[in-house]
Amino acid sequence: MLSGELADELRAHLFPGDGLEAAALLLCTVTGERRQKWLGREIICVPHTHCTRRPDFIKWPGEYVEAAIDRAAVRGDAVIAIHAHPGGLFAFSHADDESDHLLMPAIRAGTDRMAGSAIMIPSGAMRARLYEDDRATPVDLVMRAGTDIEAWWNDEATASGSSKPAMAFTCDMRTSLARLSVCVIGVSGTGSIVAEQLARLGVGEIILIDFDSIEERNLNRILNATLADIGGLKVEMFADAIRRYRSDCEVISVPRSVATREAVLAACEADILVSCVDSAEGRHVADRLSAYFAMPLFDVGVAIPTEPLLLGGRRIVEVYGRIDYVYPGGSSLMDRGVYDAALLEAEYLARTAPQALAKKIADGYLLGMPEEAPGVITLNMRAASTCVMELIARLFPFRQFANETHARSIFMLAEGDEDVFAESQFKYGSRFPVGQGAAEPLIGLPALAEQRRDA
Repeated sequence: MLSGELADELRAHLFPGDGLEAAALLLCTVTGERRQKWLGREIICVPHTHCTRRPDFIKWPGEYVEAAIDRAAVRGDAVIAIHAHPGGLFAFSHADDESDHLLMPAIRAGTDRMAGSAIMIPSGAMRARLYEDDRATPVDLVMRAGTDIEAWWNDEATASGSSKPAMAFTCDMRTSLARLSVCVIGVSGTGSIVAEQLARLGVGEIILIDFDSIEERNLNRILNATLADIGGLKVEMFADAIRRYRSDCEVISVPRSVATREAVLAACEADILVSCVDSAEGRHVADRLSAYFAMPLFDVGVAIPTEPLLLGGRRIVEVYGRIDYVYPGGSSLMDRGVYDAALLEAEYLARTAPQALAKKIADGYLLGMPEEAPGVITLNMRAASTCVMELIARLFPFRQFANETHARSIFMLAEGDEDVFAESQFKYGSRFPVGQGAAEPLIGLPALAEQRRDA
């Protein structure tokens, strides 16, 4: 898994425009137990002038391998040696095999970890393989998470190049989605609709995270929920519903708050995150998950602000939905003002010292009006559908304009308007490190650190 920024840096070095091979070393954080992922964290570029370079050959000094081993040892990283194939050969050559036979044992011995090698062609597509011993094991998927989400599957590649993304909305798209894992955080008003659409579209694995139980007041907006489900866990109900029509879908239910160690470790094994929460804390965790585990993130929110009337009562000011797409190394939800430190603190006070917020109205969907069972499923449907359409657009581009222009979409139903915001309109704050994986404390939050077990 590579952030768009790291992949672009790597491509710029490997293809300087002279048609000759070039090399680099990628330091990776290895994470995940059920689904192992190698997260690109740092690139060590081998200077072109220090190499013997030809269109189909490269020789580079061992001092850069030693530097990579030394740097990797500090954090326990793994090392992948990468070189360019400027001629476009999207396969490992016999010369590559011979080079790996000499290089991989040296890297494994120096890091005491698996090592890898990879090739990149001018389009930026990559193939990789790992060495635990003398045998090479192909990496199933290399993914670049930037303004577009590019997925290069090993078994779909040929020597002439990588397969093109499937056409959106076709059976081929469903086949591609069947190979991906998507984590949905929050399985309520918008989350249940997002999860339903992902399941019906054919996503192969869906991880559901929600700590809450179903209440009668939820039945008007949580898909598949019935009177018989009241009191049961949302994730268990929804997982059972998916299994009734998708025997081929792996559904993993996590009945925990996303702000728990168990939930974070489950979420990080997905390929893509979708945040459907209604709290600043939930979005803060999703933000950190996206950066630390180099995962693309889609966040959806809805609101119906109201205002008082002079003669009493209230009126609706607007009915709106917001969809943000965040990629590792880009602007975060916090950078974009979706939440801030003050809101995080307010939520903390509400949990630990509710008397400190006694003067604040507990707002729900209708801001300023307490509503136990608001009729908002139509709004939720619109927002959830827009969110999933954004996911499709990133994986299977169909727009007649660049996806970069749609970092955020906001629709306003009362006004009858829709605004879009480009990634360049948001200031990147470098808030969270990219590709750190499960380093302690988990996602940089001391509360999620692994508890020490005293002997």
